[in-house]
Amino acid sequence: MPSSAAKKVIRIQREDSAFIVLDFETSGLSPDKGHRAIEIGAVLVREGKIAERFQSLMNPGRRISPFIEAYTGITNQMLSNAPEAAGVMEEFFTFIGDKPLVAHNASFDRRFLDVELSRIGCSRRQEFGCSLLAARRIYPHAPNHRLETLIHYKGLPTDGCFHRALADSEMTARLWLCMIEDLRTTYNLREVSFDLMCGLGKIGKKKVVAYLKEFSCHGF
Repeated sequence: MPSSAAKKVIRIQREDSAFIVLDFETSGLSPDKGHRAIEIGAVLVREGKIAERFQSLMNPGRRISPFIEAYTGITNQMLSNAPEAAGVMEEFFTFIGDKPLVAHNASFDRRFLDVELSRIGCSRRQEFGCSLLAARRIYPHAPNHRLETLIHYKGLPTDGCFHRALADSEMTARLWLCMIEDLRTTYNLREVSFDLMCGLGKIGKKKVVAYLKEFSCHGF
C-alpha cells in the first residue's frame, strides 16, 4: 500500500529533481473495455540524465489480437512466458515511489496505471505530467505532436524503435528534457519546475507567453 510520503502532493519540482517517465503497451485502447497492459517501460530521470530503467512484459491472462502483435512486435508467445501482471506492478509500484510521473499522452497511460495498480490494492498519489500537452504549447508549429514526429522534429537521438515501452519512455524523457532547455533559453527562465510544465498543458495557446512571463528572470 502507498506510504505516507506518497500521500503528499508535490508542489515544487526543480528540473534537476528526480521524476519517472513511463509508457505502457496494451492489448487495446481502454481498460474500461477489459483491455490490459502487456508491457511497462520506465526511466528514472535525475539531474537531467536517465539514471535507472525498468522494463517488463506482463502476461495479461488472455490472447492479444494480430493487430496488436504487428503494432508492438509483442507476440502471444512472448506474453505466455512473461511474468504475471500483478507481480510486475508490485515491483513497479516500488520503483516509482512518490516521484512525479510523466508520459506522452498521459491520460492513456494514467488510466492503465491506475487500473493495474487497483488490481493489486494500490493507488498512486503523485501528479502526472503530459509531454504531449506541453509540446503543443512549446512547439505549436510542429507537423503534429505524436512522439515519433516530435523526436524527429527536434533531432533527438533514437534507435528508430517505437511502440515498445522502454524505448518510448526513454524518448519521452529526452523530449521532456529538451522542452525544459528550450523554455529556459527562449524565455530566460532560471528554472523550469514540474508544476510549470504541467501548467502549460492546462492553458490556452494564446496565454502561453503571459504564463511564462510570470516565471521569467527579467520579464520580456
